[in-house]
Amino acid sequence: MKWVELKMGQLGVLDNPNYKITALLDHSAMITVQSDSCGIFEYKPLGNFMMNLQNGLVIKPFRKAHANRDNDQELVKLTHYLLAIADLDDLSVLDHKMWEFFAEELSDVPE
Repeated sequence: MKWVELKMGQLGVLDNPNYKITALLDHSAMITVQSDSCGIFEYKPLGNFMMNLQNGLVIKPFRKAHANRDNDQELVKLTHYLLAIADLDDLSVLDHKMWEFFAEELSDVPE
């Protein structure tokens, strides 16, 4: 982990105001999971998302950046949704599969 922190510091990522780094992870962040079908295996932190689907959002990957950067609205819609749910105490009551629909509804409401 020290290596990751050192390298990110050398690259100027940690002190750059254009980046808002919330966490640094390396291979030691992997968790051990035991499964009846697969035995014991190491699981990446994103695997936590797969074990707790209700606490995560699936967003479309940003592909073909050179062609799509001017009309990509995924992060704008995601921002609307996250701001709308930020004050909720329990996110497990939400149907995150419908987040894009709710984000579009929210963006149509004048502020």
